[in-house]
Amino acid sequence: MKRDYSNPRAEAFYNEFTADLSELPFSFNYAGQNYNGFPAESFPVIDKSSETRGDTQTNRFLLTAGGNLRIGVVTRFYRLYGAYEWTVSFINAGDADTGVIENVKSADMAFTGEGAVLSGILGDHGNLYKPYAYDLTKDAVHFKSVNGRPTHIWFPYFNLTHNGGGALIALGWGGTWEAGFAYENGVTRYTATGVNGLKTYLKPGETIRTALTLVIPYTVRGEHYATNLWRAWYIECNMPKSNAAGDDLRPFSTACLANDTGLPNADGSISERHYTWKPSMQKIINEGIRLNYRWFDAGWYTDPHGRTAETEWWETIGSWEIDREKWPGDTFKQSVEWGHANGVKTLVWFEPERVTHVEGLTKNYGYKAEWAVAGDKNAVGNNIGDRGCLDWTLKRILKFMDENDIDMYREDNHSDPAPYWKNLDEMEGMDRAGISESKAVAAHYELWDGIIDFCRRNGKDTFVDSCASGGGRNDLESMRRGIPLLRSDSDRTTTALRLSMQTSFNKWIPFCGCATVEQAGQLELNGKRDKYIFRASYNPVLNLSAQWTMDKTTDYGLLRYAQDEWDSVKGYFLKEFYVLTEWNGPEDTTNWTCYMYYDPVSDAGVLFAFRMEEAEAESCTVTLDMLDSGRAYAVTNKDANETAHIAGRELNRGFTVRLPQKRASALFFIKGE
Repeated sequence: MKRDYSNPRAEAFYNEFTADLSELPFSFNYAGQNYNGFPAESFPVIDKSSETRGDTQTNRFLLTAGGNLRIGVVTRFYRLYGAYEWTVSFINAGDADTGVIENVKSADMAFTGEGAVLSGILGDHGNLYKPYAYDLTKDAVHFKSVNGRPTHIWFPYFNLTHNGGGALIALGWGGTWEAGFAYENGVTRYTATGVNGLKTYLKPGETIRTALTLVIPYTVRGEHYATNLWRAWYIECNMPKSNAAGDDLRPFSTACLANDTGLPNADGSISERHYTWKPSMQKIINEGIRLNYRWFDAGWYTDPHGRTAETEWWETIGSWEIDREKWPGDTFKQSVEWGHANGVKTLVWFEPERVTHVEGLTKNYGYKAEWAVAGDKNAVGNNIGDRGCLDWTLKRILKFMDENDIDMYREDNHSDPAPYWKNLDEMEGMDRAGISESKAVAAHYELWDGIIDFCRRNGKDTFVDSCASGGGRNDLESMRRGIPLLRSDSDRTTTALRLSMQTSFNKWIPFCGCATVEQAGQLELNGKRDKYIFRASYNPVLNLSAQWTMDKTTDYGLLRYAQDEWDSVKGYFLKEFYVLTEWNGPEDTTNWTCYMYYDPVSDAGVLFAFRMEEAEAESCTVTLDMLDSGRAYAVTNKDANETAHIAGRELNRGFTVRLPQKRASALFFIKGE
């Protein structure tokens, strides 16, 4: 049966701070005065509304601070999960500058409970989603993300546990952010903010919004409980929908054809041509590979002067105009239409926050030179925080998508935007720190909203692919609009690294993908694949990779086997998730890795077990305590095609997997009888 995660205490707290906004866990300084929440005597409510859709209630408030400043507060409560959130906006509704807004803490709250421990994972670059657990009774913990890609290095999702239960906490902001946890005398204070160092007044007509704060309190202490409470809320309440009809996202497969051209290649599809795609696609279909998306990556455009890009795709972006040397006439659209006729959609790569050859953009495409802003390492940012630049950028993207009948938008970002924002702030003058980031991050959400709205109106996919040099933009707000087709650039390499991410990242972001080959470096043309690698790569997004026609040794039987097996297990990927062994780091291959997806409604699941490359133990025993002790279960070994009937109480105590060979895997289907 479905879990009951409702929390009357959380609902009471939500009702308390929405009835009296002075209790909202938010603090700031305005015009030299510190405020906690929004006391009515200083910030009277001038408008409010409430709506309920299903089990979710949304409240909106508009407050006045006197003079020109208005404050918007949006709160939401998810009754089935005991989850609540809020976002605050500052609005200049007058014709003169406001006072200075600073020291904004999007969350400023206290959690009561002895023995506080903070756990979670670190970010992508450098840390590769490594788990952590800090004893807050010994030391305070502080995170500061400074580069503007919010989930590189650090990760703004947290699990605070104490003797009364705990709270799952997330910060939704697509730029710089800070979060701190400090414990004293049985109370943990949590503070967080987006836009590091914000200190700005607002000019007439300007609006800035703060980071989204989400909290899910719980009273049943346990890592598995917390993991699956989070995943259940995230899947039902945060993931984008698949289409205009509001259908839920379902697992799908992709393939990029870039490596199957026999032409010089870089990281992306720079080698694709009008004459290379069809042999690959026809071969895929003829061999019985069921492909949902053709992945059309970087390098398809001319540089802003209209010149073809042979290799340096990262130095030629900005025009978003198809390269007619590579794709004469309407040959690219023909390839898209051929895919549609054969049941295959097309997704296309863009990088809208960076530009090159500004003089060419201004001459040929109506770009304004002042929209380009210098950053670090000769990078040039595209200032979408400027309304004119945002409109220009959105129109360029939608023009290409419309003309070519594109189904899904894929976005990347290969530079840290924080230096751009800092330079723009300095041009603004005194007391404008953080204004550029505030505008840019809000504009980026608006850019995605505009693309999704276009897709909704035109029968396309109402979600985007979120990438920023891998896993750089997986903040909670972005994940309301997108999914990471690749959770990291790094896990295109070893299976050990992939398993380490599978058992850390997937606890927090359930809908994701990775590569399905093992290779020495990220940019190899091809790689090793076998059953062990495929099983470690099964995710809601199955990214198939092969030199479909160029490599005559490609094992299509293995590819069909893997896709059939993935089809048989994909229905469990958005159910409960249990990591059953200790986390193994990306360099540690001496242990076992085991995890299980389980559907409590059907009382069935699938168990994955991996005896890693250097694991000496021939067996591993895992406790399946999610199963009903009073039932019997059919346990089917996929590889041996054997079924055992085992009492639930025995599986609760321990189920032993034996693999006589190192670097081997097992797959079990478990179903209540």
